[in-house]
Amino acid sequence: MPQSASSRSASPGAASQKAQHISPRELRQQIRSGQHRGNTSGFCNGYVQCNLVILPADSAADFLAFCEANPKPCPLIAKSEPGNFSIPALGDDLDIRTDIPGYKIFEHGEVVDQVSDIKAYWRDDLVAFLLGCSFSFEEALIADGLEVRNVTEAVNVPMYRTNIDCTPAGPFSGKMVVSMRPFEPQQALRAAEICKRFPSVHGEPIHYANPGDIGIADINHPDFGDAVTIKAGEQPLFWACGVTPQVALEQAKLPFCITHSPGCMLVTDLKNSDLAAS
Repeated sequence: MPQSASSRSASPGAASQKAQHISPRELRQQIRSGQHRGNTSGFCNGYVQCNLVILPADSAADFLAFCEANPKPCPLIAKSEPGNFSIPALGDDLDIRTDIPGYKIFEHGEVVDQVSDIKAYWRDDLVAFLLGCSFSFEEALIADGLEVRNVTEAVNVPMYRTNIDCTPAGPFSGKMVVSMRPFEPQQALRAAEICKRFPSVHGEPIHYANPGDIGIADINHPDFGDAVTIKAGEQPLFWACGVTPQVALEQAKLPFCITHSPGCMLVTDLKNSDLAAS
């Protein structure tokens, strides 16, 4: 599968003060008008970002079952009604067809196009699933004084295919995708405790160190996103990732479906704090 549509050159200001404090609506308008391209990590502090899967209504029940069976990589935030391209509960003036920086078009499990607007592909039978994203818990890690390397280096988070099986549902199956952020051992423990409070955005990590144990051959060459620096004394910490449904879509080979490009999220008006478990 092609790498993320985002790149280092597309996102050098991702962690800037302006990026952090822009409102979700303003960022969506910039994306819609073509002013913003690339990943959304580090933007709109405090607000929930979502992964996207769009598929025909006759496959929606099976995909919902897949999400329910695999809540770590596929935490469901919202689902649209067939043909609806807005979800008012997620944001004012939100258009699923235009408000994500990059989309991938699948036919029979293969990516056939990558675009910044899916109006030409929209159909009345399409259902959108919005899934929690790790960019939401990055804010909590930073607030606790932990460095999130992809934010510091202003690149997309590295993501990897693994050997971890998802629970099948209908035609949907496949291996889990994970995102990675490096930490020293004590920092990793703190990160795990923080993320445990956010089950709606993947929750606590699933693996630490020894990437080969989960089928990752080369930590410096992610399958999606960008490589980040791993400093002396640090080990990779892995979370279940919302790119996992794209692997399931490859396996399902539906005639037609749409996802976000990895790292290019829908930024909503929901607050991250609203998702924190008590």
